[in-house]
Amino acid sequence: MSEELMIRHCSPTLAGLKTGNMFVCSYNSEEELRNNMRRWNRRLSNKGLRILPLRYRNHRALVYVYRPSKLEQDLHQDAAYRLLQLKGYDMRTSERCIAQLTRRLGESEDFPHEIGLFLGYPPEDVWGFIEKKAEDCKLVGCWKVYGDEEEARRRFRKFDKCTAVYSKLFADGRTVEKLTVAG
Repeated sequence: MSEELMIRHCSPTLAGLKTGNMFVCSYNSEEELRNNMRRWNRRLSNKGLRILPLRYRNHRALVYVYRPSKLEQDLHQDAAYRLLQLKGYDMRTSERCIAQLTRRLGESEDFPHEIGLFLGYPPEDVWGFIEKKAEDCKLVGCWKVYGDEEEARRRFRKFDKCTAVYSKLFADGRTVEKLTVAG
């Protein structure tokens, strides 16, 4: 898992603007990938980040990069909490929620719709996506927007700008550690 992949797919999370990002990366062996993730966790845990594999399929892993403290806050917002409870999640800790999400990802080819809550999407947009079956959204960006369109536009622009700035700084020689904001 390269630094370039982290920059391209996770800049808003590295910058502390977003709870989490997910991306797919190829690997030769699960053991090699797990060792790689352990190294990444040693490098970034002091900045408040965690990296986990959520699913392995056909030598490709779904990797979750997130800020545990932000995830804990996000999942305990009333709307997010209720949705996850309805979906059968054990809400005692965010780690239990991640373990359940991982199981759900392993049981299906599709993504469970509540996955957006683990990425910092507004609960009203996740609810809207589920209730409207991904139809009739107001805006499409990092996610489908069913709630506050202007706030979503502002966040999408911020995420895009962050990724552009981080990509430039990375190309100029900055490391992921240097670009990662502590939090």
